[in-house]
Amino acid sequence: MESYADWLRARADDELRALLSARPELLAPVPADLTALAARAATPAAVSRALDRLDRFTLAVLEAVLVLPPPVRPDAPAAAFDAAPDRVGDAVDRLLRFGLVWNGSDGALNAAPGVRQGLPHPAGLGPPVQEVFAGYPVERLTALVTDLQGEAPRGFADAARLLRRLAELLADPAPLVEAAGPEARSALDALAWGPPVGRVADARRPVRVDTAATPIERLLARGLLAAEDDRTVTLPREVALHLRGGRLFQDLPAEPPPLGQEPSGTPRGEDMVVRAAAGEAFNAVRLIEELLERWGLEPPPVLRSGGLAVRDLRNAATLLDVPEWKAALLVEVAYAAGLLTRSGDLDGEWLPTPAYDLWLMRDTAGRWTELARGWLKSDRAAGLAGERDDRDRLINALSEAMVRSSAPATRRTALEILAGAERGTPVDADALRARLAWLRPRRGGPFRDRLVGWTLREAAALGLTGFGELAPFARDLLAGDDPEPGLEKYLPEPVDRILIQADLTAVAPGPLVTELSRELALAADVESTGGATVYRFTAESIRRALDAGRTADDVAGLLARHSATPLPQPLTYLIDDVARRHGHLRVGSLSSYVRTDSAGTLDEILADRRSAALRLHRLAPTVLASSLHRGELLDGLRAMGLAPVAESPGGGVIVTRPDAQRAEPPPTAEIVRLRPDDTADASMISAAVRALRAGDEASRHGAEQARLRADAPSGEPPRSPAMAT
Repeated sequence: MESYADWLRARADDELRALLSARPELLAPVPADLTALAARAATPAAVSRALDRLDRFTLAVLEAVLVLPPPVRPDAPAAAFDAAPDRVGDAVDRLLRFGLVWNGSDGALNAAPGVRQGLPHPAGLGPPVQEVFAGYPVERLTALVTDLQGEAPRGFADAARLLRRLAELLADPAPLVEAAGPEARSALDALAWGPPVGRVADARRPVRVDTAATPIERLLARGLLAAEDDRTVTLPREVALHLRGGRLFQDLPAEPPPLGQEPSGTPRGEDMVVRAAAGEAFNAVRLIEELLERWGLEPPPVLRSGGLAVRDLRNAATLLDVPEWKAALLVEVAYAAGLLTRSGDLDGEWLPTPAYDLWLMRDTAGRWTELARGWLKSDRAAGLAGERDDRDRLINALSEAMVRSSAPATRRTALEILAGAERGTPVDADALRARLAWLRPRRGGPFRDRLVGWTLREAAALGLTGFGELAPFARDLLAGDDPEPGLEKYLPEPVDRILIQADLTAVAPGPLVTELSRELALAADVESTGGATVYRFTAESIRRALDAGRTADDVAGLLARHSATPLPQPLTYLIDDVARRHGHLRVGSLSSYVRTDSAGTLDEILADRRSAALRLHRLAPTVLASSLHRGELLDGLRAMGLAPVAESPGGGVIVTRPDAQRAEPPPTAEIVRLRPDDTADASMISAAVRALRAGDEASRHGAEQARLRADAPSGEPPRSPAMAT
């Protein structure tokens, strides 16, 4: 077995399926054969994604394979760790399953192609002596070896021989480190555990042991540091291992850190957790419905730069009586679930989608499931709303600046950690960050730490957690099961009765049925929420219902049907008074008009049947108005045999010419690709393995035919091996 591709070719189908399941991005699209699969698995992007999925211990085992002297036997990494050999063996098995290491013909472990480039400083170590000094000219290598051994090299000294001799001299760097002095030792200690590179001035300036003045110069003169370029120095691997006492890693736990301490008091029962979570889930559904109902009537505009204005976000928070961060979360969740979108490209508005009306037809548990799935898969970080980006520009909710590609993977991983915690043990943000840093060390950083905190806060606000624990129905959601049965039995039943009081308020003792909730949102404003929702009737709210096409009888009849008590007299007076004044003034919009000095000409136009399509009505004896644009009205009148001209606002004649024609560009095809954290189902993976085997067989057959053609005498057709025998 000579290559990584040969090793893949020798894998059983189950092993190939395990590889593709662990690294689904290798399937998009399916490679032509196993050689192509090997090439794709070795690309920097594919290697980086695979490394990102490794936990800290497994990654350390891979780093050990890279730094241990070859050949690396399967049991060799265990000697480098203070951990059980079985634990190291499990990590090696996982690396083989991921295709990040492979077994050669001698059974030794080899790093897969591209892995060494993906881990430039494995275990925080620099390159070996012969590699790190390979860029030195022969003259400088000669001077360095002469200083270290006290005499010039004997015989002909080429670069290869000098590098080997230098490696021998630095095999035990203890005397050289001691001779460099304590200040130089402190500089080495700063690089010992990585990263092994540092920045200095004039790193390539030739320096000898007897002329070195500064600590860095003393280290460079003794080969304890190597100059990569004019400003970069690297600590050779042998020197770093000496400083570490031969250890590859410092404080490397083989198991993840604990998630939290046992609760000091009486642990909360599962029933308390699920009831608290269900209450927040119901509240999130109610708030999003209330917000979208209002925006369906009074939509906020889309900023020219995209997103929602700070003023509109603040108004939404006031309407829902929640903090601004929670208002941003609800808006983003509605957008992620497909219930909210922008209308048009320019001067658009944020409006509910047709999917919102279908969403309203579902029960509360079904609505919550759609919201939770949208939030879980969203690549938008709602916690960024109101912050500043790298260019000190404000980040608005619903803008493209909210997109963070790492958000869905971090969010899901954090929730999976919560799901793995023992029942009755709340997990705080610090414990979650520590566990996540062990599980996914390469994806860490300040932003991920903040995203973890936002995830806990948002999961509690949306009802996935209660008292810091993941609710059972949220566990079902994570597992891909239906969470609705587990949630539905803890949700309050919708009611269709309200209590209307003489102070122009109405009390809803529970969640209202959809029809009543929508109509009441038109005719009244929410004054307070909690165990019961309090609505207040005002002249403005009644006018809002009338503007929506309701009559006074409609409003009064609706309230009378659903009120547990007769309608109070002040409320009926308010409805009648607003209705009596409603519509006395009319405001409309017109796009064009027709003006002439002859009223008879306008009479003829109105009498002509062909003018019906022009939507004309008379404003004055000599003026007709139309809702059509001016150009459409001109064309219509000319089609009737008239000769109108266009008029400017000042009364002058406008000279016109035909508009230039433009063709709409063809729609671009949407390319669907698997994201790094997407998964492929078992049937897709099995089909891919069959296709790879078939492609490999076709490639082998083609290569065999090409060989036969090359070996066949001129003018004779190639013969298969069977024909030759």
